[in-house]
Amino acid sequence: MTGSGWQDRNRVNGKTKISHFTDLMVWQKSHRLFLDLFNDVELFPQKRGAMILTDQVLRSCGSISANLAEGFNRSTRKYLNCLDIALGETNETENWLYKVRDTGLLDRTVADVRIKQGQEIGRMLNGLIRSLEKGSDS
Repeated sequence: MTGSGWQDRNRVNGKTKISHFTDLMVWQKSHRLFLDLFNDVELFPQKRGAMILTDQVLRSCGSISANLAEGFNRSTRKYLNCLDIALGETNETENWLYKVRDTGLLDRTVADVRIKQGQEIGRMLNGLIRSLEKGSDS
C-alpha cells in the first residue's frame, strides 16, 4: 500500500497510532492481497470449475480483512475470536491458491507470490494474537 498514506497517518513520536482498523499493517496487507487476487481472477476462463475456484478464493481472502475490521474496537475476547477466524481464512486462502496454481488457472510464479503474501499475513496475525493474549493475561 505504498503511497496510500495509510502507514503515515496518525504518526505520533515516530510510532503509528492505531485508531482505525485500516491503520493495521496486517489489514493493509490482507486488503492488498484481495485486490491482487481480484485482478488475477479476471483472467480465468468462464467455466464452471474456474468460477467455483474464483468464488472460493475471493470469499476466503475477503474474509481475512473483514474479520480484522469486525473485531476492531471490541472486547479483547471478541477481537481474539475474530483474529482466530481471520487466521483460518488465511489458511483457507492458501489452500485455494494451491488449487488455482495447480490447475493452471493462475501462473505458478504469480500464485507463489500470492501464497507468500498469505503466509506473511498469517505470521502477522499470529503475532497480533500472541500480543493480545499476553496483554490480557495481566
